[in-house]
Order: sequence, then structure tokens, then C-alpha cells
Amino acid sequence: MKRVLVTGGAGFIGSYLCEELLKAGHDVICLDNFFTGSKRNIISMMDDKNFELIRHDITMPIFLEVDRIFHFACPASPVHYQYNPVKTVKTNVMGTINMLGMAKRVKARILQRHPRFTAIRRCIPKKKAIGEMSTRSAAQLLRRRQTRCRNADDGLLSPEPC
Repeated sequence: MKRVLVTGGAGFIGSYLCEELLKAGHDVICLDNFFTGSKRNIISMMDDKNFELIRHDITMPIFLEVDRIFHFACPASPVHYQYNPVKTVKTNVMGTINMLGMAKRVKARILQRHPRFTAIRRCIPKKKAIGEMSTRSAAQLLRRRQTRCRNADDGLLSPEPC
């Protein structure tokens, strides 16, 4: 059993991940400031003895002892990140710095959700799911496709579909 931190755990994806981790028997710490997350997403887990909710803004350091970190804190909806773009940038930059620092300090493994997840998802070939690839080949594919998408966004390449 691992002690797992899920930042943005009250969000749509984070709450689902919290549920799955609890089903797998892990101790789950859900960290959220409820800027875009909702208590409705996690209410069913509140009575679970292996679930802990911490209301905290990820832009401020926090000191926890964990084995794994799933860093999903990010206002992902255009409605939310356009409402407060400075908060979005602070969440992405300072939140990531804080989580990487924690991972280094406690020697935890970390998985970070990329802020441009939808763009990356579009860049994956439809016929080949990542589950069918090795981790290394999936990472290489995403890097190549991300660069191509980024260059297309900047006008450096002809805008072919990613």
C-alpha cells in the first residue's frame, strides 16, 4: 500500500483517480484549493478511512510524506484559465516547482499532467493506443508530435493536423 498525493484531486480527472487509487488499496491525500474543483466530486470518498482531504493552494509550499505524486492541479477549462490567467500561470509554474521539490525531498515518483493535455491527446495516432507502446516509444512519439504541434502553433510549419 502506497501513500499517494493527488493535487487537483477534487477536479474531474483527479477525483476519478482518487477513487481508483482507493479501490487499489492505497492511502490517498487529495489536495485542492477548489478554484475549479468541486466537493461534489469527492463527497463519496470522505468517509473512507484511507482518504484525506487537504484544502491548500499548490502555489504555496506544503510538506507531506508520500510515495507517489499525481500532479493534476491546473485550471484546464478555457472558462477558468481565461478568468484568471495569472493564477493559472502561478499554478502551473509554482505548483510544479513545489511538487518537484517535494518529490525530490521524499524521493517520491511523480506524474504531472501536462497543461496542454488536449493538444497532446490529439497528437497521438488514433490506431495505436499508448497502452500498446513501450513507455520509451510513447514518450518519444509525444515529444516529436508536441514539437510539431508547437511549431505549427508558432507558424514555423505548415499547419497540418497533429
